[in-house]
Amino acid sequence: MSVRTLKGKRRWLALGGCLVWLAITFFPLYWVLITSFKTPIAVVGGPTYLPFVDFEPSLTAWSELLSGQRGQFFSTFWASTIIGLSASVAATFIGAMAAYALVRFTFRFRLLSALIFVVIAFGGFLLGRHVLGYGQGISLVYAFVAALALAVISSRFRLPGPELGNNDIVFWFVSQRMFPPIVAAFALYLMYTEMGKLGFKLVDSYVGLTFAYIAFSLPIVIWLMRDFFEALPVEVEEAAMVDNVPSWRIFFGIVLPMSKPGLIATFMITLAFVWNEFLFALFLTNSKWQTLPILVAGQNSQRGDEWWAISAAALVAIIPMMVMAGLLSRLMRSGLLLGAIK
Repeated sequence: MSVRTLKGKRRWLALGGCLVWLAITFFPLYWVLITSFKTPIAVVGGPTYLPFVDFEPSLTAWSELLSGQRGQFFSTFWASTIIGLSASVAATFIGAMAAYALVRFTFRFRLLSALIFVVIAFGGFLLGRHVLGYGQGISLVYAFVAALALAVISSRFRLPGPELGNNDIVFWFVSQRMFPPIVAAFALYLMYTEMGKLGFKLVDSYVGLTFAYIAFSLPIVIWLMRDFFEALPVEVEEAAMVDNVPSWRIFFGIVLPMSKPGLIATFMITLAFVWNEFLFALFLTNSKWQTLPILVAGQNSQRGDEWWAISAAALVAIIPMMVMAGLLSRLMRSGLLLGAIK
């Protein structure tokens, strides 16, 4: 039922409810905005709501933030922008290809192949580390390559045990987001540290943090894009196959253009996750590639919570996402509705 179909008091009640919801939604943003223009005395002196009426606005928090007195604002902003955009684009592209493969192709493998991978990976690492005397990084690389190769080879044979399919693969991807992120962050930090000893600098680097965010975002991208691709008519692709169009041209020339709203919606959701992510940035960076959430969290001092400075930094972190959501809002709405209708 649309509000436009309502008549009389019901229409006014609906309008009043929408206004109350709008006020509740925007009040936190308004509160952060006016707090960023308050002086420390105005913040600790009690709640005030109206500039020039309850308190005299001040630019102290903004000048301190932009002048670099409270951290390297501009370098942090650009680091957050570059890493957020590149990780979101890469995760959306890779995840879209994986989701399309899971929708259009049938995968079958035995559970025993997965167990072989786990056993060879752990056993190979322990063997290389404690028996052969290799370092942790070398042992990890050798064990992973050997486990992956043996798992792929074993999947070619008719092994006993249950057979897993596409739905099991999707569940495995989604399950990666169920365990606490601190587990992955700590393991990534240890692995990056060992890779650094081999000459590959990943801690506090663009490559290291971008790879972590791509891996962090892939489950949600695959989950979302799978629904979008399932909603596309398969007859169009079958007609292209009849004309002997290669599979890669079908994907890039037909499937991706048709799923443009879904790609935009997934990209924005992924960017929001990456833009606001705190734990990986805290573990994997220490100066050069720190992102905005670290800058916002670092606005406290020994004197306590300095809310005027935190509010100014938080607004800087919010504004880019609001601008991008406004520019892409039409495509995002159609993309999200496409997934909902399906």
